[in-house]
This record gives sequence, C-alpha cells and structure tokens, in this order.
Amino acid sequence: MNATPPQPPRSAALQRMLERGYFEQASDFAAIDAALDGGMVTFYVGYDPTGSSLHVGHLVQIMGMRALQRAGHRPIVIVGGGTGMIGDPSGKMETRKLLTREDVAANAAGLKAQLGRFLHFDSGRPNDAIMLDNADWLLELKYIEFLRDVGRHFTVNRMIAVKTYRDRLDAEIPLSFLEFNYQLLQAYDFLHLFRHHGCTLQFGGSDQWGNMVAGIELIRRMTPEGQPNAAYCLTLPLLLTADNRKMGKTERGAVWLDPERLTPFEYYQFWIGCDDRDVARLLRTFTDVPLAEIEALTAEGGAALNAAKARLAYEATALLHGLDHAKQAKQASEQAFGSSDDWSAVPLVTVPGPEIRLVDLVTHPDIEAFKSKREARERIGAGAVRLNGEPVNDPAHLVTADQLGDQGLRLQAGKKCRFRVVFG
Repeated sequence: MNATPPQPPRSAALQRMLERGYFEQASDFAAIDAALDGGMVTFYVGYDPTGSSLHVGHLVQIMGMRALQRAGHRPIVIVGGGTGMIGDPSGKMETRKLLTREDVAANAAGLKAQLGRFLHFDSGRPNDAIMLDNADWLLELKYIEFLRDVGRHFTVNRMIAVKTYRDRLDAEIPLSFLEFNYQLLQAYDFLHLFRHHGCTLQFGGSDQWGNMVAGIELIRRMTPEGQPNAAYCLTLPLLLTADNRKMGKTERGAVWLDPERLTPFEYYQFWIGCDDRDVARLLRTFTDVPLAEIEALTAEGGAALNAAKARLAYEATALLHGLDHAKQAKQASEQAFGSSDDWSAVPLVTVPGPEIRLVDLVTHPDIEAFKSKREARERIGAGAVRLNGEPVNDPAHLVTADQLGDQGLRLQAGKKCRFRVVFG
C-alpha cells in the first residue's frame, strides 16, 4: 500500500489525479502508474443504487473517473443491484433497506443520466464508459458452489479485522450474516470484471479499502498459475470542508446532482457560498480551470476571493448542468443578491392561492428557507425575511395576489434563499 506516492508519476492520468486532489492511497503506486502509462486500462467504480440521484459527496470519485477517461482509460460503472439487495455495511451503523430489481433499474437510469454529464457513454470510442448491474452475475450464483469456490479464500479472522465490521462489533450493534457476506460479493465483482472485461483497477472511497484489497487477493488466488493476475486498487479522499464537515452536507440536506431535487440556481449557490479557506482546493478538484489560473484567482484573500467563488460556481454548474443553465444561474445570482429590481432569471415557485401566511410560504416544500415553522417564526421576527425588498416581521402576515408584481413576489429569506413566488 502507498499512502504517499514514492515518486512523481510518469503517466499523465496519475499526474492529473495527484494535482487535482483525486488520490489518497494505492495498493501499488508504481505498478498502477506503469499500467496507466502503457495503454488503456479498464477500471471500475461501484455505486449503491439506493436512490435515483447522486450528490456532491460522490463528485470526487466522478471527477477522478473523468480524469482517467480523458486520459484514454475505460470506466466501468457498477450499479449494485445484487449487492444492493444486501446493503453495504461500510460506514453504516444500521442495516440498509433491501431493493427490488425494479427499484434498481429505475435508480440506475437516473445515475447514468447524471454520470453522462461527466463521462462519455455509447459514443463509439474505445474507452466509452459502460454501466453494468452486478445482479446479472451475482443472482446466478449457486450458494454451495460459491462457498466452495470463493468463500474458502476468506477467513473470519481477517474479515472481522476490517474496520467496517470491527466498528459495528465494537459498538455492539447487530451485524447480520447477510451483511457479513458483502465483502465476498464485492471481491467477486472484481474477479468477474477482471475475467470478462479485462478490468484491472478498482477505485472508490477510503471506507471501501478492505473490500477492494479482498478483491485483489481473490483474483490472485483464483487465477490459474502462469496467467496474468495483476490487479490494483486506489482510494480517493473523503473531502471535508474547512470547518470539518463532509462535502455536500448542508443544513437543508444533501446537495443533489438531479436538477429535479436541486435546481441549477441552488447548485450554483452552494458553490459560491463556500468558505474562503476552501475555494482554491474546490477549484482544483471540481473544475477544469488551469492550476496557474487558480493560483492567480486565489492569491489574495478577503473580497478579492469573490471572483474566484463566482468562477468556481459557474464552472461547477456548467460541468453538471451545461453552459446555458450555468449562465442563467449566474445571471439569477447577480440579480437576486445585487440591488437590481430585475429578478427575471431567479427561480419561480408556484404556491397554492389566492393567499398564504408568510410562515407557511417560507416553509413551503419548494422553498424550505427554514427547517421548521418554529425556526421560521423566530427568523421572521428577527427581520430575516423580505418581500419585494421590504422587511416583514410578522409570521402571520398574509401574502396575497395584489403583492405580486409582473415578475411575481420577490422573496428573500436569510442569506441565501431567493425566489420569485406566484399563485397557482
């Protein structure tokens, strides 16, 4: 294992991963570097299909996949339809909900659409990304044969030493036998991809290290003597903000990549609202802005960083949602947080009419300026809400149609929430 690269990489792919912050540790840094420098490498990343959208917490992996594909390597995206029926215990202190095949198929379609913004699928190029469902091979396994052929290569002693399992046992939290099988199945995934798709590299988050190393070992043990059995893994860092929070976690919840769950405008606001201490690192990790330009943009602190934050928000939004949405989000942000009365680009929300109390408006599901009505009442009373630029301090204030202008009602709630409101 190499946590610190023993030497500067020769391959352009690994060099970019190091420069942009997509590397944490590797099973064999020199061998991975040589493989990436010697031709197209097929690699894989797995996703638990428990939902139809990824979030910002997945973006380091996605950007790492993108860097390798742009360097000529081929990604395989595994949707864990088989393992998802068990649930990955990694990083979890409770048993996960089991999924049906229909759930997995629906969620996989959503994930592929989002990943397609960063990777190329079905373009006809040799290194097109492919998406596979591990249920296609895992559900065909016969249990006795699986135990005989695969299970015999694992010892319980070694498995319970893995941090994932040890944490659950040390905390005296139940670990089902179903979950205990998860490492065997993920290792088998790597073996299957190695045999049928020439996949020799797996990467993922640091919480997957034990499972990935188990896959390397299984490939080594189950490949006939004299045949190539080289396989590797590397992990990408868990990105924390300057105040030690997981990247993508906010007071309002996850920062989703699905525009139906989080609009491009809200996505833009997430990035532009980053901590001053994070902006240079986020520009390196989540945009294609050249390193020298990032250094120039972030050379000065204070108010000078506002331009760097705006660039970060624009570039990150353009990567996920496209240039048109990024331009619109930028325009809307400048309108909503400037002194202009023109809010034509600011997101429009339709609420039931013909009237609504202010406390109900700011907690409407499509607005959610505050987490609860109790908090909303406190914040409204403290002057945190404005309608058409004027502060309103009464939570029971009745918002009516006659307060709507040509562009709707301009709602400001707190530092970040900006919407145009109309009745429907």
